[in-house]
Amino acid sequence: MPVQYTPVTDVLSLFEKREELRRVLQSKHFANAPKKRRFLEFIAEQTLLGNGDKLNEYLIGLEVYGRGTDFNPQDDPIVRVQAHEIRRGLKAYYKEYGTISPLRIELPLGHYVPVFSKSQSVEETTALAQVSPSFAMPSLNLLRALILGLAAACAILIFLLLHQRSLTEQALRAQQPSRRLPQELEWFWKPFIPPAGPPLIVVPNHPLLRAAHDGDSQQTIARGVDIAKDKLPEFRDTIHFRELKRFLFVPSTTDFTAVGETVGLQNFFELFSSVGQKCLLRQSRLVTFEEIKAANAILLGGNQSWSGRVFLNPGGFLFRAGVILNKDPGPGEAALYRPEFDPVTNQLRLDYALVLMLPNELKENRILLVYGIYTQGSQAAITGT
Repeated sequence: MPVQYTPVTDVLSLFEKREELRRVLQSKHFANAPKKRRFLEFIAEQTLLGNGDKLNEYLIGLEVYGRGTDFNPQDDPIVRVQAHEIRRGLKAYYKEYGTISPLRIELPLGHYVPVFSKSQSVEETTALAQVSPSFAMPSLNLLRALILGLAAACAILIFLLLHQRSLTEQALRAQQPSRRLPQELEWFWKPFIPPAGPPLIVVPNHPLLRAAHDGDSQQTIARGVDIAKDKLPEFRDTIHFRELKRFLFVPSTTDFTAVGETVGLQNFFELFSSVGQKCLLRQSRLVTFEEIKAANAILLGGNQSWSGRVFLNPGGFLFRAGVILNKDPGPGEAALYRPEFDPVTNQLRLDYALVLMLPNELKENRILLVYGIYTQGSQAAITGT
């Protein structure tokens, strides 16, 4: 018996529709047919973007099959022929996966606007699960027995949990863990641990370009840089490629954080929590130089707006213009440390970081700099990997 489907497009989300489209396009019925795949993807995306009323043979011929502006659908039936093939492909796909597919995509005859509908087989499966009470209702005695059994099981479980918790607390009290760092670490971290106050950890906010969206202000949009979608094929499989009508990149100074430095924060939190120390975490563009001078500070990532102020006595090493300079190389040291990249893939292969402890405004306070050339260098310096 064939599976029947009832259109309910008004209750389907864009995400559900795009997920079904993705499953169909990746199936064997479309994956190896690029033109047929492109045809279905084009008409589906235009429909989801609200442009279904503009779909016709002429537009599809131009956009999908590269026909010129003199394309005449009456003389060249390429669109009608391929539409027939797409209907056959969809029919074959749902014949194979229709019983497990939650949705269905159909291309009605004589039309180029695909219809997304919900599988009635899913609804029928749900309905079958709702058995009539006259057959499903167990006897009253059986219900009482089940309730008493569950209550007894819960009581036993609660007792076991409380007993285990008591044993765990006793073991923890017996261990009496030390609140001191190992000697090989304490000499370095002593200025940052109790009785010193919580250190201020600053993560970088580098100026970046990001994709604009409908939530941005007109002032933000006006400062954007437009890049054609076909120039960015690596974004094709992302949700941004489907949802954004255009790729307009705008400057961002406060809402993006370097990933490597952020990953490394876990190491700092674990280290300081082991000695009962708390931390203050701030973004570089939302903290003032006065706040940094007033406490023990750990600055992660270079190129922050006030980085130059703390490089008053950088010693032999200096972070400048994307490289690390060594003004007074010692034995086995290089005068210049520059990152290395794979010559074929251009992937970062080797990075460096500058780790530098400096005195702060107050004599007892310190500033610790962990500046990677790239975010991978910072992460490696923090985590030791």
